[in-house]
Amino acid sequence: MQHERDHSTERAVELATPTKRTADGSAPGYRANRTLPLNVELRRQLARGRSKLVLGCLVALPLLLIGTFALSDDEPSSAPPTDYGDLATTTGPNFAVFTLLLCTPLLLVLLVALFFGDAIAGESSWASLRYLVAIPVPRHRLLRQKGLVAGLLSCLSLLVLTGAALALGTLWYGGGGLRTPHEGVLHPPWNVLVLLAICGYLAIHLTWVASLALLFSVMTDNPLAAVGATLGVSILSQILDEIPRLDRFRILLPSHHATAWTDLLDTHVDWTDMASGTLSATAYAAVFVTAALVRFHRADITG
Repeated sequence: MQHERDHSTERAVELATPTKRTADGSAPGYRANRTLPLNVELRRQLARGRSKLVLGCLVALPLLLIGTFALSDDEPSSAPPTDYGDLATTTGPNFAVFTLLLCTPLLLVLLVALFFGDAIAGESSWASLRYLVAIPVPRHRLLRQKGLVAGLLSCLSLLVLTGAALALGTLWYGGGGLRTPHEGVLHPPWNVLVLLAICGYLAIHLTWVASLALLFSVMTDNPLAAVGATLGVSILSQILDEIPRLDRFRILLPSHHATAWTDLLDTHVDWTDMASGTLSATAYAAVFVTAALVRFHRADITG
């Protein structure tokens, strides 16, 4: 009896004693660099119905365009082509270029804004953000992991759209070279390599959209507000870019170099606009990411 009483006392003292901590104050076994693994978060996002719906719509979009062209009553014109719209139905690569040109101003911006705008605001709206911070997942790591996953999903969406347009266009219109309005032709496999290079430039250019959406995502707990605000800024920038009187200042607009990738389709590539677009997007992204980090570190998440 006395032995059982002594054992109970020792157990009570053990439970009342605070958990041992390491030198930095964390619990034994805790590793900050192992919290919120990238592969786990990526699988979780890919399993969401929203991600599946977005990818499915990107595959369906080229089919919709092909159906629209098939229902059109326009007869082939004997006049020389003046833009990529005139060449859209000539070959699969030309159809892919037309699809990207059509989607660059709005759809691609919307996709990137959707993934990055939901990165933090989505967790906040579901009240799971405070639990992630309480684990604790360091705030800079939380923002980085969420941003990386959103970036991977955005790049995947861009590749799915391009791949679907190329595959379906080739199936319907046939393969062959990529023709340009200037009577130039890019033969295989250069046409596919050019399409990959276009995707690379678009991924870099859209970093300003991604970082701005991430900034709005840490400023609100409503994902739709973050997406809408990002889309509004992009549309405003495109409207200002169309005003001739702002000719000297349009180069400073983040959307000014959105279609600079068309220079890759010329026989002699001029890298000036693409270099300016890369520099502009990188500068804007650096500012917006820094602002997002500062805002997120100062935000009262657990309150």
